[in-house]
Amino acid sequence: MNIRPLQDRIIVARVEEETKTAGGIIIPDTVSKEKPQEGKVVAAGKGKVTPEGKVLPLDVKEGDRVLFGKYAGSEIKVDGKEYLIMREDDILGVVEK
Repeated sequence: MNIRPLQDRIIVARVEEETKTAGGIIIPDTVSKEKPQEGKVVAAGKGKVTPEGKVLPLDVKEGDRVLFGKYAGSEIKVDGKEYLIMREDDILGVVEK
């Protein structure tokens, strides 16, 4: 991907939910599915610029799995793949393993 987000913006690829439960039951596609609210950071900007001109680095980096709000960000399509572009403020948390 040849997009570099500016300032405190982040590009996120949604992570698809499992269609099988822990017990091995397959969930059919006919069940109403919402878009997942979890994704992987694909690209991140340099950070937020303060009024004094200082750059505050972001708390997230490429490769982090993040949780975000249901209506967070703007959907974009690059090279046939769908991504979300959002500000760091839209991220609710980082999933740690």
